[in-house]
Amino acid sequence: MDGSRDRLAELIASLEGKDGADLSRATSPGGGEPRESNGNKDVARNRPRTYPYFQYLPYEVEDNAEREQNFDEILKHLYIAIKAGDFSTGAIYWTREMRNWLGLKFDPTKEQRLKMVRLYYELALAPGIDVNAAERFSSMFMVLTKRKHYLRPVIDLTLDWKPLYRELKVFVLPSESGMVHTANVKRNFRTLAKLCTFAQLYFDPKDIPAIFEEVLPHFSTSFTEGAYVVAGLLNLLLPTAPAKEGEENLMPQSYLPTLFHLWTLINRSRVFDSTFLDLFSRIARDCLVAKQVPFTEYGIFSKDQSSLIFTAILRLLEIPVGQATSPYSGTVDVSAGLAIMLERDSKKHPIAHHIARWIVMSLSPACLDQPDSIMTNLEGLIQAVETFFHPSNSGGWTKTLSQLVYYLADFFVMRWNREKSGELEMPEERRLNDALKRRFVLCLREVIFMGIYAKSGTAMNFSLSTLQSLAYLEPNLILPGALQRIYPSMQGLVEVHRTTSSLRSLQILSRILIRTKGFRCHVTTMLGLALPGIDANDLEKTLYTLSFVQSVCYSIPFYDLTKGKEDISGSILAVEWITSEVDRMERDGSNVELDYQNELSDSDEELILRSSTAGFAEFLSSFLGRVFTLLENLPDASRIRSGSPEENVVNTLPATFTPLLASLSPELYDLSLNKIAEFVGNHVIHQARDAMAFICSALCKVNPVKALKRLVPVLIQSIRTEIDENGAASTRNTGTDVLPRDRGLVWSVTMLSMCVVHVGDAVLQHKEQLFDIAVYMQQKCKGIPTVHVSNYIHHLLLNLTVIYTVDYSLYEADILARGLGPDDWGLIPDSRNLNIKWHVPCQEEIEFGVKLFKSQGESALRQLTGLTDGSSSVKRDGVGKEWSDEVSRNLVLLRLLLSGVSLLFDAKAIAKPPKEADSDVSDDISMIYTNGDAPDAQENDPEASLEDSEEEIKPTFPYPIGYLLEEGSSLYEDIHDLRERAGAVLHKVHQFLVEKQEDDVSCFGPLYTAYRSWFIDVGIERSAHTLDRATRLLSADISPYKVSGLRKQYPRPLLLRRAHLYHLQRVRHNSYPRPKSELDKQLLLDLAQSGVSLYTEVRRNAQSSGEAALKVVIGGRRLVIPPLLDALEKAVETSDFPRIKGAMYSLLFGTLVKTIGKDWRHTPRLIKAYIAASTADKPSIQKLCATATLQVMDFGRPLERMVILDNDTVQSIAPAEDVLSIVGRKKAIIAKKLARTEVKKAALSDEMVEMARTSHWKKASRTAAIVITLGLRFDGIASENMIDLVTQGATDSHPGLRGLYSGAFVALLSLIDSRACAQHSYENFLLDKQHLPAKIHVPTRREDPNWTEEFLAGFANPDAEYYVDHDHPGWLAWTETMPAYKTNPEIELEYDAAEQRALSQVGRLLTRTWFSTFFGYLKQEPRDAGADRFRLSNAMLLVYTFELMYKGSTAVKFSDIVEDIAIVFGDGSDRHQHRATAEILGALLTSTVDKKSEIRVMVWEYAFPIIQKVFSDGLTPENSAYWMTFLHLVLQGKDPRRSWPIVEWLAGFRLDMASNAAFKESSKIQLVQQCVSDLGWHFQLEKPIIKDFLEHLDHPYKGVREAMGHTLATIYRTRYHESYKDINSLIEAQKAASSIGTRPYRPSEDFSVMIEDIFKRLEQWRQEREPGQQTPSSYTSGSKTVLLWLDSTLSSYECIELLQFFPNVFMEQLLHMMDIKEDQELQALAYHVFRHLPNIPHRIGEDTQLIDALIRIGRTSPLWHQRLRVLINMQVIYFRRLFLLSHEQQQSLFECVASMLEDPQLEVRLGASSTLSGMIRCSPVTLRGNIVEALNTRLTKMLLDSPLPKKPKPKAGASAASTGTSTPTPEHARLVLTRHAAVLGLGALVQAFPYSSPPPKWIPGVLTTLANKANADPGMVGKSVKSILSDFKKTRQDTWHMDLKAFSQEQAEDLDGVLWKSYFA
Repeated sequence: MDGSRDRLAELIASLEGKDGADLSRATSPGGGEPRESNGNKDVARNRPRTYPYFQYLPYEVEDNAEREQNFDEILKHLYIAIKAGDFSTGAIYWTREMRNWLGLKFDPTKEQRLKMVRLYYELALAPGIDVNAAERFSSMFMVLTKRKHYLRPVIDLTLDWKPLYRELKVFVLPSESGMVHTANVKRNFRTLAKLCTFAQLYFDPKDIPAIFEEVLPHFSTSFTEGAYVVAGLLNLLLPTAPAKEGEENLMPQSYLPTLFHLWTLINRSRVFDSTFLDLFSRIARDCLVAKQVPFTEYGIFSKDQSSLIFTAILRLLEIPVGQATSPYSGTVDVSAGLAIMLERDSKKHPIAHHIARWIVMSLSPACLDQPDSIMTNLEGLIQAVETFFHPSNSGGWTKTLSQLVYYLADFFVMRWNREKSGELEMPEERRLNDALKRRFVLCLREVIFMGIYAKSGTAMNFSLSTLQSLAYLEPNLILPGALQRIYPSMQGLVEVHRTTSSLRSLQILSRILIRTKGFRCHVTTMLGLALPGIDANDLEKTLYTLSFVQSVCYSIPFYDLTKGKEDISGSILAVEWITSEVDRMERDGSNVELDYQNELSDSDEELILRSSTAGFAEFLSSFLGRVFTLLENLPDASRIRSGSPEENVVNTLPATFTPLLASLSPELYDLSLNKIAEFVGNHVIHQARDAMAFICSALCKVNPVKALKRLVPVLIQSIRTEIDENGAASTRNTGTDVLPRDRGLVWSVTMLSMCVVHVGDAVLQHKEQLFDIAVYMQQKCKGIPTVHVSNYIHHLLLNLTVIYTVDYSLYEADILARGLGPDDWGLIPDSRNLNIKWHVPCQEEIEFGVKLFKSQGESALRQLTGLTDGSSSVKRDGVGKEWSDEVSRNLVLLRLLLSGVSLLFDAKAIAKPPKEADSDVSDDISMIYTNGDAPDAQENDPEASLEDSEEEIKPTFPYPIGYLLEEGSSLYEDIHDLRERAGAVLHKVHQFLVEKQEDDVSCFGPLYTAYRSWFIDVGIERSAHTLDRATRLLSADISPYKVSGLRKQYPRPLLLRRAHLYHLQRVRHNSYPRPKSELDKQLLLDLAQSGVSLYTEVRRNAQSSGEAALKVVIGGRRLVIPPLLDALEKAVETSDFPRIKGAMYSLLFGTLVKTIGKDWRHTPRLIKAYIAASTADKPSIQKLCATATLQVMDFGRPLERMVILDNDTVQSIAPAEDVLSIVGRKKAIIAKKLARTEVKKAALSDEMVEMARTSHWKKASRTAAIVITLGLRFDGIASENMIDLVTQGATDSHPGLRGLYSGAFVALLSLIDSRACAQHSYENFLLDKQHLPAKIHVPTRREDPNWTEEFLAGFANPDAEYYVDHDHPGWLAWTETMPAYKTNPEIELEYDAAEQRALSQVGRLLTRTWFSTFFGYLKQEPRDAGADRFRLSNAMLLVYTFELMYKGSTAVKFSDIVEDIAIVFGDGSDRHQHRATAEILGALLTSTVDKKSEIRVMVWEYAFPIIQKVFSDGLTPENSAYWMTFLHLVLQGKDPRRSWPIVEWLAGFRLDMASNAAFKESSKIQLVQQCVSDLGWHFQLEKPIIKDFLEHLDHPYKGVREAMGHTLATIYRTRYHESYKDINSLIEAQKAASSIGTRPYRPSEDFSVMIEDIFKRLEQWRQEREPGQQTPSSYTSGSKTVLLWLDSTLSSYECIELLQFFPNVFMEQLLHMMDIKEDQELQALAYHVFRHLPNIPHRIGEDTQLIDALIRIGRTSPLWHQRLRVLINMQVIYFRRLFLLSHEQQQSLFECVASMLEDPQLEVRLGASSTLSGMIRCSPVTLRGNIVEALNTRLTKMLLDSPLPKKPKPKAGASAASTGTSTPTPEHARLVLTRHAAVLGLGALVQAFPYSSPPPKWIPGVLTTLANKANADPGMVGKSVKSILSDFKKTRQDTWHMDLKAFSQEQAEDLDGVLWKSYFA
């Protein structure tokens, strides 16, 4: 069930407005319980269609039986294709037919749909299927499941999650599948993720335990990627549908605690927050309708859960608070690794959408009675961030916030409407009710009124849509405030940008205004006020004004309702009423209440409304006047389609005029007809030509008879006058501009041509004049005007021969007949009962059309023939352009004629083969025999390459579209004959131009566009893209009327256009490709020939026409490929660059490339030619070749050899008849074709291997790239030549080639390995069934309580019975068995003969020289600095070669390698030697994994001493990075006991205090850190290291300290693990703990003691340090080490481990460190860590001590710096934990800050003041009110109670100097301090409401008090007062005129006294 907004474009996915399928389908709750037990099988949908498409068409349509029959036919063919294994052509073709069938609004039965969904789900995920085919099947699956009202989740359909999981696993859990396949990437990841979005709805809740069992064990924070992958997979796969009654363990609350627990395991991560919100919001949506799921005022969540989620929402909005850093830590999400692929695309699924969905889907009336609920939290959230909506306060948060309110309102409206219509079967007590709706609207009202004035366009759009939704819900709450803001801005009293916002708001609100009693009386006035917006100087405003007028016209009739009513005297009544209302709004300000429901009686309201309609005539004439003025002043349009504002205005005018003219009463229509006709007759405004023509067109469409009678004679007269008397169009002109002399003519012709299109049969009354003037103009005109003339004929033909609607009225005829009254304002038509007037051409019209077509067509053909055979009067003299002009003019005419009557052409007649013209081919479903090409993608038949096999026949299914001509009638024969002749003439012209005028580019353009129309305009005017245009325009027009949850509530004219659109869709469906005639072939070859012309323009035109033509003619592709290939080969030989480009574009960059790739008769030629071309000496061709490389490499991909499908699913669609013989035949053909193709590929591959050996590197590199995809196959692996090439190529001297060949070499060897793992069977390979001889499954003793300890202890000694390489087993919970590896495998992989052959061949080539050359290259200095790193690819290649060496199949021995390595390493002085050695040793050690122990011992004994030596003395800053990567390669993801020597030696590292080589020490520590982080929780030798580090915390060297800090953090980070006995115990334990699970990361006893010791030591050192000491001391050094450790821990996910130490251990120490002025580094670090504290998420109730400590320090610390700094954290913690703090905590924080206003230190007072205003600003309203009131009273009293003493009068005679400076007494100082505290406190209260307009009631009083009592104070007090008052005014510039009203006369004067100091005082 999804929004009406996409019912419209149900399957035209491309048109799915701004929030198409992606958002809407995910929004409405599940389908509830079935209404009837058996779930009626034949019903197609659970909700009937809103719009009866078939009954509105003007012709008879097919019956249902025929549709069904066609559907079965499609299914039958689909079944055959799938059974025969023909996926990439057959199955895709029939899938597309199926989509077309659904696209015509036909519905399969539910039974059929279920089968299809299951089938496509199976196909999309079938192992072995071609990637492109899988994409198509996935998208079909999505189309079928896009709407929930077809198939309700779980009731109708459940899907299996395992196949999806299997595919996802390959990407995100690669370690599971063991080997990595480089050779075949199986799927596109994005598609899989999208599939999940659709399929997840249908996963069965019963699978939840299984999914947990499968996925959760992979969770681990010791290798963080695991945690992210699990979260991502749960989000994609976890079923959210509600479980059945009585299944307690499947209810959300049974597993939610576990999810919350997993969430708290990764803190400070944005990805985790958004992932879990997405998941929770979908659970909320789907369980909303389920009675069996308990539901409270927090939805299905608990109070704690909801507070936590709201806290996360606050974090996600990323609102800046004070000086706080972001709540997220950048370093956490970096470690997500592969899990990045599981994230939703944040553009399509914005986080605001999840938040809003979660909130709205948890609301219910239960929220109303409870003091604390989702609703109160939502109010708190909006109030906390409301100041961030203000336009002056914009930033990164603006878009998210405006999106959030938009989605909130949208979801609410949708839920409201669906509950009302009964579509959501909602338990009664959960239904939204009026009280809740009112509260919801009030909550969002204020912020929206700020948001509509936003500075950013996106934010403004979101806000306006929200305004519309809110007004829809509660008109009486929203409209008064809106009107109160709109009136002043429309009267021009405020800034311009507010005026545009107001215009846009009006447009959005117009429908609701018109439908709401009382408010509708304002509409007419608003129209009048909007008029000045039409202004040529401000086109943007003009656009909005026009849209507003348009939206009003679609809803109200422009009829004067005062007619015939005695009791209303014109518009006087309305004017008086409006004036009084506007005054009232001005008086009441923005809190104005207009309750028209109760104030106005219905009769009064009706009188006012009637009276207001008297002004329509006046409005209309001034509107037209303004539009004319606008048109006269339009600037010249420089280019067409530039997207400039002028162009937008021209496009909006017709959209406004059509509804405007349609809604006029007859009198008003006559008025506008006169005005417009006069204007057209008396003006010529060239640049407004199109706009004016559109207006005329609108005029004629509304009332064709009247309008044509008035306009046609005038226009025809003026055309004749222009031609005869002014000599218009008498000569040709150069350039593209119309000459001034011709402008009058062009103006009239354009008007005329727009008057006669789509107006129906009214033109017949003028047919003589229209026909004559056409002939006359064709005779007389030359130059540019001729195009306009041809266009006029085209329009006239369209009008005569096309079926379209001619009905634009807002009301049905019967309503108009009874007369319109006030009740018809805003009437909603019933989309099921419309009477549509269609124009179906009558015989007379068709005859007139054909006559016109023939007369014009014959003359064009005559002239063209004359021009080419030289008999014409116009000669080719090679100088003037006269001849080309004539040719192109006639070609343009011909093209427009052909597309004008395109609907009369019939594909059957065109394609009739001449020999059997009489035997009419007919069949029961009138199949049109076509030979195998599919309409769009046009893939050819599998038989194409089997030249002998007969062409296969595929039926297409035509449906009635109201075709107008009788087959065989004279008209029918005539037009087809003329078309045939036209084609022949075109061919002649083409030949003539190619021979004689090859450089006449201006003729080729029109020629090939004419070709294009000749081909594609048959049965539908394809070249005009009629359907696309109509669809786009309609979807733009209905977008303002879409309301979530309602369907098709559009104005009548728009509903009618939907019927026309459906007719067009049917016409489009019928224009399938047709068989090619002889003439078609000829013309196609012409296009191919010109596609390789020398002239760029000619080439481009010919290519685009050719592409279009190939799409509509069957089998055209095979026809044009050979000549194009010949051309390419010839061009390459002669280095004819332009032709090379032409041929390459035609063959490789269009649709031909697919055909060639499938048809291996041509492919080898193309590949060879491509390689030859790639050496051409021209940059543009080089670039082309580079772009095409991937296409060409794709040719070589192996075809589908085997697809594994579930047989039952496929059988479910088997047809009744027996088709096995067809299947068998087809299967054989496909197999034959496959074999042939592979033979050709192998031959080509050999040939190219030779080429690669011998040619220049540039050519060789192209060849190599192709050979690699061509030559590697699962069956035969590779040819000997190929193996030779890549093995020796790996040591090629050219670096680029070397890279390519090395890649190929690795691919070759990994293919051999994968093949051996799959036990040489392709099926196992596809299913990922692998057999690794060394891998075993070890049963875990999970019942034994000491099992985990023993398991971990095992990692601390070198001997093991088996190796545990994976990190995840047992981290979160134990499973029954865990994967492990044997320590001394006896058997290795077994290879069969083919693998053996290849391996021994490789081995023979790996000689000593091969290795020494390769090592030599490793040592070279890389070309660019970026490549100067440890290159894993080199190591991988060597791993494979060494493995061969151990088998003894290589020509080289281990001893030789040892010698070579010694040469490479040399003296180790150069970093390149180090890099090479690290790569080689890394490969050596990696290659011994899973080998016999003697080999491992031999290698380690050789390698370890070298490594030890390097690690001890050889590391330098430039080579340490290589060795770090080396270590990573050897350790990552492996058991530490495999590399025991290194691990043990590293763990034995101790700090050497005597050493002064800081780098050596620090780099060793970094190696230890690398080792710990790679091995994670399996590293068990940490104790001595920690002990050693803690003893030397105060190390003198910075580098060493940093390394120590980070390493300590890493060690402790990896100590944590949960290790529950099994998944079930985990879930149970979480459920038992609390609704949010257990608290992770509790520090152990030892850890707490250690931390406290460290800080005691720091305190001791602090006491020892002398204040002011400049040199480093133990205190400063030790502190820095500790700070780095804390920083590393706090910015990571385990930060909450340290929570309990914040209040008493850390905080004061940090504050002390910040006071060490001598060491700035220490200060900065301490400040940095201090700012982390409030961002660490505390659990509910864990923050008490921290807050107490903050308050304690703030109140009692002796150092003012410390007092000031805690203020920062108070505000942040208050904001971040808004939903978690208890009332007492909030009170005490406020108390504390308020008391700090009286701090003796000025800085602290100022800090307290700004903190206070910040805290008040983000508090919920209730709390805010109490606090403000209390503080206001208290502070005002404080100020009044401590007046400054009066100054003593100076005694006479005393010197003036002595008076001014008396020493302030302590008493006086105290008074000043108190006064300052009071002033700052009051200031803080005022500043807490910077934007609320008008200001709260108490503010004027406070400001007056300040102005009167404290303004005159000397010094800081007076200064503070002035700044408070002036800031108050400054932030309110925009609304000052309103805000002043809040002050009384005296108050305003007092203020002015301070604000306006005179300059002259």
